[in-house]
Amino acid sequence: MKNLLLLLYFIPLTLSAQQEVPPEYWLDDSNYETTINGNSAFGDDDNKIIVVEYWAKFNEVNCYPHWEELANRPDVEYYRVDISKAPLAKKKYRVRMAPTMFIVTQDGIQSKFKAGLDLLFPSSKEDVEEAIEEAKNSNRF
Repeated sequence: MKNLLLLLYFIPLTLSAQQEVPPEYWLDDSNYETTINGNSAFGDDDNKIIVVEYWAKFNEVNCYPHWEELANRPDVEYYRVDISKAPLAKKKYRVRMAPTMFIVTQDGIQSKFKAGLDLLFPSSKEDVEEAIEEAKNSNRF
């Protein structure tokens, strides 16, 4: 009976678990600034959008579920930051909750999505897509 209860407890966790994010998408304090704010981050593409998601292991079930779609977009670079490995970036950008997401252009942070006290990602996929499109359009002028 005890084993059955444990099994029933872990089934929802494994069903809701997301595919692992590959290492090339992870940032920490050693590579954050050069990747996000470096001169080569945007290269010659003025319309490049960078999406940065701040993530925490303790709240991984509430991270942005559509990260892979963002990572596969040709006009977006997606990165995830483990806040326990990037305390300087967390402090500098005043990230208080995870998940938090920034939409960044060469002009800086254009949009922010911050979890509330419930620790849930605060916006829908459509909200994030709309913010990306707005950032692209504002970057044209």
